[in-house]
Amino acid sequence: MEKYVVTITRQFGSLGRPIAKRLSEILQIEYYDRDIVEKTAERMNLPVSVISDQEERSSGFFRMLFPLGTEAEEKQRRLFQVQSEIISRLAEKGSCIIVGRCADYVLAEERNAVHVCVYAPYADRLANCVGTLGMKKDVAKRMIAEVDKARLAYHKRFAHYAPDDPAHKHLIINSALLDVEGTAQALAAFVKIKLGMDQTGER
Repeated sequence: MEKYVVTITRQFGSLGRPIAKRLSEILQIEYYDRDIVEKTAERMNLPVSVISDQEERSSGFFRMLFPLGTEAEEKQRRLFQVQSEIISRLAEKGSCIIVGRCADYVLAEERNAVHVCVYAPYADRLANCVGTLGMKKDVAKRMIAEVDKARLAYHKRFAHYAPDDPAHKHLIINSALLDVEGTAQALAAFVKIKLGMDQTGER
């Protein structure tokens, strides 16, 4: 069958990352998330792995925050350009799921694309951060505020619209209704219907 791509934007604490990972397993296609950051760091000669390891030992959250609009303007513009090139190549390579990094904008003209946004009510996101991610409540509240703000700014700056803008999404889904497995199963069913695939994944 023809290759296709699913892009996923998500609110912090909505469990969008594990949902995307599970979706890739159900659809049996590649999953790209941190891989893009690592490839970008390599292209730009940034020691992101070394910095991340050091930061993770002290806070555990650096990987979640990089790169979300905190770099100098020129470096951020170059970073977006490099990431966009990597995302385009990954989509050309074969069917895949790409999380974040304005992939919905970069691949807006991709014919066989499904653009999804995963969200959840604040109370559920806070509970996920404390329960599933093991954060302290005050840290979770700060992370939700900071990461949401950074992702919104990054997306608006380069895509020129919010990551949850319905005009640029095929589906916006509340992950609190079905949890990780149920949400991933629902997304898989939607992708298959949207792309005209049967239940085996063939078109």
